[in-house]
Amino acid sequence: MEGPSQVATGFPLLSMFPCRLCWVPQRLAQVAFKKRLQKELLALQNDPPPGMTLNEKSVQNSITQWIVDMEGAPGTLYEGEKFQLLFKFSSRYPFDSPQVMFTGDNIPVHPHVYSNGHICLSILTEDWSPALSVQSVCLSIISMLSSCKEKRRPPDNSFYVRTCNKNPKKTKWWYHDDTC
Repeated sequence: MEGPSQVATGFPLLSMFPCRLCWVPQRLAQVAFKKRLQKELLALQNDPPPGMTLNEKSVQNSITQWIVDMEGAPGTLYEGEKFQLLFKFSSRYPFDSPQVMFTGDNIPVHPHVYSNGHICLSILTEDWSPALSVQSVCLSIISMLSSCKEKRRPPDNSFYVRTCNKNPKKTKWWYHDDTC
């Protein structure tokens, strides 16, 4: 009588060890992940969205965590203000969105930005697509800030900041409006 391992492969010893070829898809995924990040890094360095610059020191030790320096757009409520965005990439990027949040001493006061830096923006969670990029996320955030008519925190800011996870991607966001 054959055991389960013999049925699967016909050879009892082979099923005890992982397939030698199983590492190939994982390795290819890692290569594609790093290649995509390097491509986006170069794009951000060579052609950054208006008011955005990559903090070069942030990528010296790891390609999976970037800081983007941002300046409020001219003619907006945030004109001349300086902010920092933190991007963290999992090994599933671009199939999984990056973790993006404001960081540093100056978090913008905005109806969709919590005082801990978390950003309520659908493309950072459920509306993410692998066709999006760091540049498109940056453009969406600068656009979100630029369209704001009144500086104020989200109505549930205090409760959210007290109870949320450190990773904004673990929040189940409720997108209730597109206005500021």
